[in-house]
Amino acid sequence: MLVRKKTPRIYTPAKDVRDLTHILKSHGAKVAFRYYRGKQLLSMSYREFSDLIVELAAGFDAMGLSGKRIAVIGESCPQWIATYLATIAAGGVAIPMDKEVAVPELEGFMSFAEADAVVYTSCMNEKFKETVETHPTVKYFIPVSTEKLSYLHHEKVREFDDIVALGQKHIHDDHYSLKTPKDLRRMAVMLFTSGTTGSSKCVMLCEQNVISAANAACSAVDFCKEDTIVSVLPIHHTYELCIDIAALIYGMEICINDSLKHVMRNFEQFKPTGLPLVPLFVNTMDKRIWETARKKGKDKVLKSAIKVSGAARKIGINMGTGLFKDVTGAFGGRLVKIISGGAPLNTSVVADFDAFGIQICEGYGITECSPLVAVNPYFAPKLGSVGPAVECCRVRIDPDHIDDQGRTIGEIQVKGDNVMLGYYKNEEETAKAFTRDGWFRTGDLGYMDEDKYIFITGRKKSVIVLENGKNVFPEEMEEYLENIDTIAEVVVIGRQSEDGIKLTAVIYPNFDKFDKNTSQEQIQSTISNQIKELNKKLVAYKQIRIIEFRSTEFEKTTSRKIKRHLIK
Repeated sequence: MLVRKKTPRIYTPAKDVRDLTHILKSHGAKVAFRYYRGKQLLSMSYREFSDLIVELAAGFDAMGLSGKRIAVIGESCPQWIATYLATIAAGGVAIPMDKEVAVPELEGFMSFAEADAVVYTSCMNEKFKETVETHPTVKYFIPVSTEKLSYLHHEKVREFDDIVALGQKHIHDDHYSLKTPKDLRRMAVMLFTSGTTGSSKCVMLCEQNVISAANAACSAVDFCKEDTIVSVLPIHHTYELCIDIAALIYGMEICINDSLKHVMRNFEQFKPTGLPLVPLFVNTMDKRIWETARKKGKDKVLKSAIKVSGAARKIGINMGTGLFKDVTGAFGGRLVKIISGGAPLNTSVVADFDAFGIQICEGYGITECSPLVAVNPYFAPKLGSVGPAVECCRVRIDPDHIDDQGRTIGEIQVKGDNVMLGYYKNEEETAKAFTRDGWFRTGDLGYMDEDKYIFITGRKKSVIVLENGKNVFPEEMEEYLENIDTIAEVVVIGRQSEDGIKLTAVIYPNFDKFDKNTSQEQIQSTISNQIKELNKKLVAYKQIRIIEFRSTEFEKTTSRKIKRHLIK
């Protein structure tokens, strides 16, 4: 593994969102954001962004929205993040929402959360045409852009720029300023979970949750003010929000990806030094590197270079950037670190990038923990681990069973400043989420080693219990199967049969690995034979007994997690 020297974390921790605006302003004229509006590439300085937050909060105050609930929906942009922070700073409740969710469901969420206003980007303009007329709680609809807006003059519509101008006037005429929050434990954020288990709940976070997680990210991750990152993940997701706020505290440059179609183009354009990603992106990048090498007939050369790089590293020499210029050039040529979170990451992929001179540090979190719980430290990483708990919380393992390697496996439980207040209007589920002594139940299973490093073995809800009482974690099996290059996506489930529960692999093939004329029967036969070879290396109870194929990708959440509950 690529081990870096432990370096001082040079940043000013934020006390609250008001204090955060002062930190942002201290970065002055430095570029905070680079982002596209249409085809035009724009930028916004830290001073401008800090002013925008305060002016927007003042505008909300002038409209009577201080302390109210404001939903925010749409593409990533500075205005989206400013709305989120301004709402909290004005004593209100920010409600980040997923733009990919169907409008009737969004309307239901806003009614359930009793939203008073909604700020949205251009992708939602026409989608809210009827909602403006019918929604029972939303008093103000605030478009960031009026492009293709057919209902601009509706009495409920207020333009984003007009609210900022109203805030500027309020500051000038009435000397409005952000106040130090009286209660950092009040509800400040309402988040609807992505629903990968089939039931979406509304998580209540407080200002302390948001700020403590961002400060913890600053402390745990190898970032500095000279870094440039590209924001690729959906902005409503707590992981992306936490990393972005941490990056702002540091004074980094945040470049916003405008489309998944343009990711690689934007990497070349923005030349990031670091990337916050989920495993799906990392795995796709790794596969693309190897596919490109094979097409050019250089895959054997690449494998040899990886061996040379590994041997050199053992004696303290990092040859990654020199040996793999073609690889790193695709990401802009400066990329040296990736933070991966949201799902388990295949260790072989981590090893590949490590050889390329790009360190991947895996983190672990959950929405209910704002979301950060642990990060594999850049200066002392352990392959396969998500590291020890971050500074704002403690982690314990509730013993459940001993695995076949003698490790104590149990539910990962968390206590600290990052842990949610509870689920909105759902006392029953809130009570289930906590132990009697106040620890949050993550629902994830794992173990800790002697250094308190956490290793995740699977989801408590997805664990497969066989007839012989053995526990099989589908995530572990999926990691084995993902190493077979003819498999694009796979989910392992327990299928009930006459002979008991059988481990079943549901597979979406990697059709790019086959000639266009290859029949379905040949594709399935090839993959089945590869799985038979894999089974020979596994203990009997972990062997795949049933193989099922599908012709389409699995349905996923916008944070690119497969919706397991839909797989029957």
